[in-house]
Amino acid sequence: ILAGRRLNDSMGEYVASQVVKLMIKKGISINGAKLLMLGITFKENCPDVRNTKIVDVIAALKEYGIEIIIYDPWANPEDVMHEYKLTTIKKIPSEKFDAIILGVAHTEFLHLEIDSFRNEKSILYDVKGILKMNVDGKL
Repeated sequence: ILAGRRLNDSMGEYVASQVVKLMIKKGISINGAKLLMLGITFKENCPDVRNTKIVDVIAALKEYGIEIIIYDPWANPEDVMHEYKLTTIKKIPSEKFDAIILGVAHTEFLHLEIDSFRNEKSILYDVKGILKMNVDGKL
C-alpha cells in the first residue's frame, strides 16, 4: 500500500516534468510560459475539490516559473481559494496558451474547441486520456 501511495503522491511531479520536457522539445520558453489547466476537482462532473491531485501538478509547474490559469466550470472558486489559495475561473478564457493540460474529464471539456486556445507552438497533455484529438502527451 505504501508503494502505491508514494507513486500516487509523485504523480503531480511526473505530469509536470513530462509537460515541461514536451515544451522544451517544441522550443517553448518555460519561465513565464502560460498554461491552461482544465479542471481542478477531485473527479469529473463533480464540484468536490478535496483531495484533488491536480494541485500537486500545479505546485510542481509553478516551481518552473509557469503561469497557470485554472478553468473549471464545476469547482466553486471560493472553495478552491479556501482549500488551496488558488484562483480559478468559471468562464472560458479568450487568450492563447503555450500549454494546456486536461486534468479532469468534465463532459464540458469534450466539446471545447481546444485548438482555439493554443499558441502556434504549444503542447496539449491529456491526463485522463479522453480527448479524441492529437495530443502531445498523456498518462
